[in-house]
Amino acid sequence: MRAWVIGAMAVAGATLYGPTAVSPSFAITLEEAAGSYRVADNSQIRFSVGQVGGGGIAGEFATFTGTLQLNAADPSRSVVIFDLYPESVSTGQQRIDDFLRSAAVFDTANYDVVSFRSIDVRLTGPDTAVVHGIVTARGKSAEADFDVALTGEGPGSLQFRVTGDIMRSPFGMEVGTPIYSNVVRFDMQLETMRR
Repeated sequence: MRAWVIGAMAVAGATLYGPTAVSPSFAITLEEAAGSYRVADNSQIRFSVGQVGGGGIAGEFATFTGTLQLNAADPSRSVVIFDLYPESVSTGQQRIDDFLRSAAVFDTANYDVVSFRSIDVRLTGPDTAVVHGIVTARGKSAEADFDVALTGEGPGSLQFRVTGDIMRSPFGMEVGTPIYSNVVRFDMQLETMRR
């Protein structure tokens, strides 16, 4: 069985694409990959929100932390912890950034972190998994799933693509609907380093 590890988010990648093709040449085994990893700063946390008629909002988060604990004996007990800091949101438009930080959306003055804590991990292939967990934002929590695919490996590191959709309404962020979608789509490229 090839290795994979779980990664996740919080309320953040550009459009959600289809499954990522994974090279069959990965030689690392689950046992070899087992252990603790941290999400590196050069990872990319992108998000998008669609708009009626096309377009919408797309951006990224620059500040985040995360750890992965890969359990070789029982992959379902692997653990992911991921925090992102919405103050770091960037869409390339200051007006939109300020609005996203405001009390109408993230309310960063009162809630400085969006968190994800895994509950369960389910292998879906030799290099893929679904990570089920709890997203917490603005003091409210809701369950979410993320699809994870192993996309690369290196000395002491593993790379993953993580995608998933999160509804805005459970967190009181539904401002602008239905013109803007209630769904935030995440597309994350995670570089993880063994700790």
